[in-house]
Amino acid sequence: MLEEVERWLSERSWSVTDRPLHQVLAAKRATGRTVSVVLPALNEEATVGDIVAVVRRDLMLRVPLVDEIVVIDSGSTDRTAEAAAAAGATVVHRDAILPRIPALPGKGEVLWRSLLVTRGDIVCFVDADLREFSSDFVSGIVGPLLTEPGVQLVKAMYDRPLGTAAGQGGRVTELMARPLLNMHWPQLAGFVQPLGGEYAARRSLLERLPFPVGYGVELGMLVDALHLVGLDALAQVDVGVRLHRHQDGQALGRMAATIYRTAQLRLARGHLVRPALTQFERTGGAFEPRTHPVDTEERPPMAEIAEYRARRVA
Repeated sequence: MLEEVERWLSERSWSVTDRPLHQVLAAKRATGRTVSVVLPALNEEATVGDIVAVVRRDLMLRVPLVDEIVVIDSGSTDRTAEAAAAAGATVVHRDAILPRIPALPGKGEVLWRSLLVTRGDIVCFVDADLREFSSDFVSGIVGPLLTEPGVQLVKAMYDRPLGTAAGQGGRVTELMARPLLNMHWPQLAGFVQPLGGEYAARRSLLERLPFPVGYGVELGMLVDALHLVGLDALAQVDVGVRLHRHQDGQALGRMAATIYRTAQLRLARGHLVRPALTQFERTGGAFEPRTHPVDTEERPPMAEIAEYRARRVA
């Protein structure tokens, strides 16, 4: 590991217990910064309401840390929107945001569009499929952005069990993202959960970053932020254990291929002859090929979008 990364680990890796909530609140009052929590959601009726309710109860009603909770529904066919609204979130459909640009499927698309319908100086993203959710996930990663002026993006780190097996979650992280980062961006080798969906950043940084529209958004954002603001502006906070729904092996394969493509674009911006992944499924007595596109669209920095600039002027 680079000496720079070893130093970073000692200076920019914290625990949620390092900043008691009263200290974070005092920093919020002193700085006047506002905080938005965004949940991208697609068919998360079973969990989204509980997450919203915990954030609202702990960080809005008990203490005034969070100023708004916004759930961006990207086309759910269940009662995700109703569950989120009943728990106290503002719910916005992805397609209602920036209708001039037709929406593409993907998590990164939703995160990018969320900048247009939130107001916070600090934006905190939380996946909507988490179980046994703790508000520490929010206060932990928002805290450094309120208390450390030089920090611009904070990732959550945590244990990720797979069923009853401790530490076996995050398979795409271990098999794809971590090797990529260690080999090509070794300054980012200290991130425990580089692909984790819980992170917070200053709006002033997010609006300058391009957003891969799909699963590559977390890796792309980390790499681009490193180049834009440097390693010391990035940090991570230990918030405990993350429990969520795990995907099957083929879905993970498609995720890994998309992440690889995101990395490749940043390495060379070169031409990929075949941006597709062929997988196999047994049908009767034979294996049938199934080919999936893995090329990834990217949205430009939000600061370049006319509607966003107009809103800031207003």
